[in-house]
Amino acid sequence: MARLTRRGFLGTATGVGGAVALGAPAAQAATGTDTGDSTVTPVAATVTVGPSDPRYADLTQRGYNARFAARPDAVRLVHSTRQVVAAVQEAVAAGARIGVRGGGHCLDGLVDDPDVRILIDLSEMNAIGYDERRRAFSVQGGATLGQVYRTLYLEWGVTIPAGDCPTVGVGGHVTGGGYGPLNRKYGSVVDHLYAVEVVCVDDSGTARSVVATRDADDPNRELWWAHTGGGGGQFGIVTTFWFRSPDATGTDPAGLLPKPPRSLLKTSTSWPWTDLTEADFTRIVRNHNAWHAAHNKPGTDYDTLNSALLLYNRVQGAVALTAQIDGSLTNSRDLLDSYIAAIADGVSAPHTTTAHTTPWLKESLKDHYDTGLYNRGKFKGAYLRRGWSDAQIAVLYRNVSDGTYQGHGGAILFSYGAQVTTVAPGATALAQRDSMLKANFLTYWTDPAEDDRHVAWLRALYRDFYAATGGVPLPDGDADGSYINYPDPDLTDPRWNTSGVPWQTLYWKGNYPRLQAVKKKWDPKNVFRHALSVTASS
Repeated sequence: MARLTRRGFLGTATGVGGAVALGAPAAQAATGTDTGDSTVTPVAATVTVGPSDPRYADLTQRGYNARFAARPDAVRLVHSTRQVVAAVQEAVAAGARIGVRGGGHCLDGLVDDPDVRILIDLSEMNAIGYDERRRAFSVQGGATLGQVYRTLYLEWGVTIPAGDCPTVGVGGHVTGGGYGPLNRKYGSVVDHLYAVEVVCVDDSGTARSVVATRDADDPNRELWWAHTGGGGGQFGIVTTFWFRSPDATGTDPAGLLPKPPRSLLKTSTSWPWTDLTEADFTRIVRNHNAWHAAHNKPGTDYDTLNSALLLYNRVQGAVALTAQIDGSLTNSRDLLDSYIAAIADGVSAPHTTTAHTTPWLKESLKDHYDTGLYNRGKFKGAYLRRGWSDAQIAVLYRNVSDGTYQGHGGAILFSYGAQVTTVAPGATALAQRDSMLKANFLTYWTDPAEDDRHVAWLRALYRDFYAATGGVPLPDGDADGSYINYPDPDLTDPRWNTSGVPWQTLYWKGNYPRLQAVKKKWDPKNVFRHALSVTASS
């Protein structure tokens, strides 16, 4: 998994774009042009790494899931938008399949596809700055969330409401409609996305860079819209993101994005499996989902709550609830105590709770998802508009209470909703706007020889869990489809999706035809594609 690099300050505002670049190599200078190099112009040339190069393994095996490893003919390590354009043009001319890797990782094999011949790696394009002309913060496409959090906060005291894993790359996270600890207070990260610079290929096969903004009169606005939840790697390559909150006014950078809490009060509550009965397990899940259904609107004391109900299997020892809230609130401990009490209400099994307060940035830079030796995995997702049925909870209990299953599996319910629900489904490509929770069904293991066994375990769990709706979480019911950043190619397979509902509808609902129109206009030759990419409308 990618690690944080030390960020440094350099450069001054320029006369063209007024961009201040942070974290770029000393030889780089800030610019602000709409085409070519929107943020920095590095001296370094594109680095080409082939299979015989000792760096090849590091560049092709840095994904989160060791089940998948890229095997391209070459990796192009790029440093500027111009270099991305040149690398794309070269691949198009050669008829070579392109793969795109930002600064982070992918849970499935969308990037690490054996058909990819040229892998364009943006991880060295990680500069972060403030663009005076656009009144927005610029973030290059290879930055990780941890890099963004550190720089935005230390330099300007602001942040974006994105995920809680600092090693995730901005590119895939934002374009997929990512979520995280501040969503209930500030909405989705895409609600704060002002513009994107994208390297596209037109119908003549010519690569070029385009800037698209959310401005109503921008002729390229639909390209911006597609990157607000449409998913990464399928309309072009985003080389720069610009962020500014939609209601922000003035020119002071410190007032253009949300300010995170000064500190976080965090709690961890656990129920040991040795004490849990099925009735207790069911009660915990019911209580949790009922609480979130009753607190899915913004404007309450719980706006800054972020929690995860970890319904792990027996081999992991316990079912757990982690929660955090703005630690500067005078009643923060009372709020969390009340929340935990509501989840534990009527549960006979004893629980223990620990609590501590930590500065916001320190907590945000912790990697909570380093699974160590358990580096092989399978993942599935779902949105929840309402709670799970008793039949579904029984399916989950049967699977996670099975002491003979030795993988690290189960389901996690992540808090969502509140401010996210205030945006219309069509305002961004992220269509699931009235959900209260997100679910991640998952399992990890170590031995490649056991891949089939563990994948089969999770497939069966998910199929049985959604048996009433064809093995998948259908939209606009108790569930609301799935989440493209938990990519699951099984949804395209009629053996596992027997619902008759196209997999595209599960991810994008009624926004899919609009995404198809964007694909047709901006990637007519289908240069940018993977196993779950949008196809152009006819």
